[in-house]
Amino acid sequence: MDQCEDLEEGVPPSKRDRESQDKAQRNQPGPEPSCLSFKSDQSMPFYIEFKEGCCSHAERLDQQSSEVPSDQSAQQHQTQLDSIFMLLEENIISFVKNELGKIQKVLSPDYTEALESQREDEDDDQKSSRKAFVEITMYFLRKMKHKKLADHLQSRTCTRDYKWSQHEIKSNLQKKFQCVFEGIAKAGNPTLLNEIYTELYITEGGTAEVNDEHEVRQIETASRKPDRPETTVRQEDIFKPSSGRGKPIRTVLTKGVAGIGKTVLTQKFTLDWAEGKANQDIQFIFPFTFRELNVLKEEKFSLVELVHHFFTETKEAGIWRFEDYQVVFIFDGLDECRLPLDFNNTATLTDITEYTSVNVLLANLIRGNLFSSARIWITTRPAAAHLIPPQCVDMVTDVRGFTDQQKEEYFKKRFRDRKQRKRIISHIKTSRSLHIMCHIPVFCWITATVLEDVLKTREGGRLPKTLTEMYIHFLVVQTKVTKVKYDGGAETDPHWTPESRKMIESLGKLAFDQLQKGNLIFYESDLTECGINIRAASVYSGVFTQVFKEERGLYQDKVFCFIHLSVQEFLAALHVQLTFINSGVNLLEKQQTTSQKSETSEPTFLYQSAVDKALHSPNGHLDLFLRFLLGFSLQTNQSLLRDLLIQTENSSQTNQETVQYIKKMINENLSAEKSINLFHCLNELNDSSLVEEIQQSLSSGLLSTDELSPAQWSALVFILLSSEKDLDEFDLKKFSASEEALLRLLPVVKASNKAVLSGCNLLERSCEVMSSVLNFHSSSLKELDLSNNDLQDSGVKLLSAGLDSPQCTLETLSVSGCLITEEGCTSLASALSSNPSHLKELDLSYNHPGDSGMKLLSVGLKDPRWRLDTLRVEPAGVRWLRPGLRKYSCQLTIDTNTVNTNLKLSDNNRKVTHMEKVQPYPDHPDRFDIHPQLLCSNGLSGRCYWEVEWKGNISISVSYRGIRRKGDSYDCVFGKNDQSWSLICYKDGPRSVRYNNIHTCISSSSSSSSSPSVSNRVAVYVDCPAGTLSFYRVSSDTLIHLHTFNTTFTEPLYPGFGLWTTLKGLEIQYGASVCLC
Repeated sequence: MDQCEDLEEGVPPSKRDRESQDKAQRNQPGPEPSCLSFKSDQSMPFYIEFKEGCCSHAERLDQQSSEVPSDQSAQQHQTQLDSIFMLLEENIISFVKNELGKIQKVLSPDYTEALESQREDEDDDQKSSRKAFVEITMYFLRKMKHKKLADHLQSRTCTRDYKWSQHEIKSNLQKKFQCVFEGIAKAGNPTLLNEIYTELYITEGGTAEVNDEHEVRQIETASRKPDRPETTVRQEDIFKPSSGRGKPIRTVLTKGVAGIGKTVLTQKFTLDWAEGKANQDIQFIFPFTFRELNVLKEEKFSLVELVHHFFTETKEAGIWRFEDYQVVFIFDGLDECRLPLDFNNTATLTDITEYTSVNVLLANLIRGNLFSSARIWITTRPAAAHLIPPQCVDMVTDVRGFTDQQKEEYFKKRFRDRKQRKRIISHIKTSRSLHIMCHIPVFCWITATVLEDVLKTREGGRLPKTLTEMYIHFLVVQTKVTKVKYDGGAETDPHWTPESRKMIESLGKLAFDQLQKGNLIFYESDLTECGINIRAASVYSGVFTQVFKEERGLYQDKVFCFIHLSVQEFLAALHVQLTFINSGVNLLEKQQTTSQKSETSEPTFLYQSAVDKALHSPNGHLDLFLRFLLGFSLQTNQSLLRDLLIQTENSSQTNQETVQYIKKMINENLSAEKSINLFHCLNELNDSSLVEEIQQSLSSGLLSTDELSPAQWSALVFILLSSEKDLDEFDLKKFSASEEALLRLLPVVKASNKAVLSGCNLLERSCEVMSSVLNFHSSSLKELDLSNNDLQDSGVKLLSAGLDSPQCTLETLSVSGCLITEEGCTSLASALSSNPSHLKELDLSYNHPGDSGMKLLSVGLKDPRWRLDTLRVEPAGVRWLRPGLRKYSCQLTIDTNTVNTNLKLSDNNRKVTHMEKVQPYPDHPDRFDIHPQLLCSNGLSGRCYWEVEWKGNISISVSYRGIRRKGDSYDCVFGKNDQSWSLICYKDGPRSVRYNNIHTCISSSSSSSSSPSVSNRVAVYVDCPAGTLSFYRVSSDTLIHLHTFNTTFTEPLYPGFGLWTTLKGLEIQYGASVCLC
């Protein structure tokens, strides 16, 4: 250690050091005053060097004064100092004048070169001195109020070093990210990222709330979201504000389930920048992974040193002031962070050169205390998104993975053979579970790997249909590759050897143990706990590369993980299956006694206990594990693993018992998510009987919801959630216009784009339920029609609690005809004031908002913060505060000029009866001449309601005025053309509806007249502007919904009736009648 270092550390030189130094100086000839020449080194320009470990100015003088011989007089010493400092002053003045001249030249308007580029021949000392002088010059310019000149000088300083550093970083990032190895790193043949990259579906919006649901549930929810305009974000535009967002974006949090493509997304962003394709306004991108940062947990860095540590090019270029540049930090994999991030109790840090722990650096960087001009991009799985406080995030984005179109694009890139590609895409579409999982890019790769092998080795053979089959094939393919590629075997050799069996058993144990702990990445300590030594783990990752991988950080610390969570769950289930078959031990049970082992040694108990364990998981973390475990019980799947499973079980009876047990569980009124997973489990067991039963009833139109068991309701939910059509617009009246049906089908409402719940007898309880839907973090609902339900102010108040939530993104709400007064309007106005950014359209017509209610909402309509642009309140008034549809009652009048001559009018033209005898009506062009029909004279164009009582066989219809009256063609018959809509009633009740000669049966429960309270009376309600026509059976206390037509009415509608004969034996009977009520 030299003297300078001693002094800097505060340790004085030792006596021995001082004596030896004095002795050395005494042996040197003493300098004469005249010995300082302009040609000597001492007279050369004096360069100031600011480096770590250098001495202070005082220390330099002290050092120089110690060089004066001890026996020299104080006067001689002073004379020499004066001489030295005279020359020093001359040198400094010369240096300053010289450098100022250069700086002045650089700052002139016509000068284009950068300051640094003039002095290629300088050594490090000269460079550092001149840099220090530039800093001093900028300081004085700013002090003299010439900030623009100082900034201009700064922008021209060190350009070469910055350019070199940026070029080196770009070059290195290009090398790092230009190639990807699908599925994992360092395996197989590399593929150029630009060739294989498929644009991901990224949406803006949402919050970083806690979401610890199983990610397969989340991806299933995302897969149901109907195609509709959303704020999508391209990866290259991740920091660009969307239209309407004034605030610049500093911090972006991107969420997405494992394997969805978050890491590749950041790599593509970085690669495009490095290749000069995008975001060239950014001067540096520094991509980090939390896996790398985890190993620095015990280290201390400044932010500058952390960057220098990972990106040494910046240190070599001497870049310390990163605030002068546009910088993006990328932190990938927050969910893998093992640093103790604490945003509430971490000390504030503002100096980028101050040393502290990495977690304190990150917390202050993300909070904006440190390097506030930097932009930050953090990626995470949803369960960890809440670790970043919302106030620290400017924009949240979701990576939804592949849309259906992007899935096809991926397989087109992967398979060049058109016929093969078409078969693969078609096959995936036929399997619901495979189609859902293919939203995840990694699963697309797994699927492609398997199907490519199956098509190659078994031409025309059966393709895997279930998840378990797919993953077994994947395991077999990888084992085969290992055998041929690493062991030098032939493709025809048995691929399961004692070594490969041992490998799978070890990986299975690791997968199961770590799944129970919730770990997805493993360090050496995690592997040791599972009994796997680090050497074996490295062998597994090097050989079985497509399943298990090893990564090395900056310090070469080894990090292990499975390529995807689903692979870990598959191997964990395989471990449980193997352990049970080989030793009879059920790993899902706590430690068992000998007597308990005999009771639970049956396979049925294993699978039933797995079902129970999965159902008790609050967030579905064992959902996929359960599917795989049950899939292993099939004999066909066991045969695929015949060389791995030393013995297999006779599973047909076990499967049947497991299927019955699952159906029993589905009947237990489980949550929708749990029921849906159990249906997926039945699919893994090749049992679809429950779903097929409901599907058949739906297809035939004979589904009676009054008779459905809880299991059948769950099956109906499962079917509807798989239907794109029903999710685009869900109409509750198609199934049952009741509160019970709403509660049963609530998962469908959540997943729908538009929910039509109008006229469904919904009350306060329904408002509370719908409020929870609006507050649901992944609800797809954008349009909600609650019109013509007697919600009243109390119900609207409950509903407003959901509208008030920041989670609510509803855009259209109709509460027309819901008995709302000014009190309800006050609740709505308050909710919209709290959450004004989404609702665009509000229909409050046919209510009584009063002056104050109208004023509150009108003021909000003018508020620029409110997105509301359409508010309907007319018609309004006290008259509309009458319960039910009867408030829309209209008086019908029969148009006598249209009445067929076999129809007799009576009761002041309020009743019509079908007669055999011809009536003496005059000829008229509007009269139906062949068919026994008539029209009313009322042309309807708003909301209208009427009731009729019938006897015999009749049709109750509405028609355009232009329907044909003459002749025997379908153009003249109600419901057999595109001019009219009809309800067909027989003497025992309504049977069907008809439009354009298409008959739709009405469920027996709706049409039945077995109840004594049900009359032979039918109600008709039409809302012409909304395009709805509804028929109801009238009972003493309520209206029973029969059917609703949804269409667009282009003309006024005219009520009409047709009366028909019945055939009893060979006798034609007349007498059918209709009476206006």
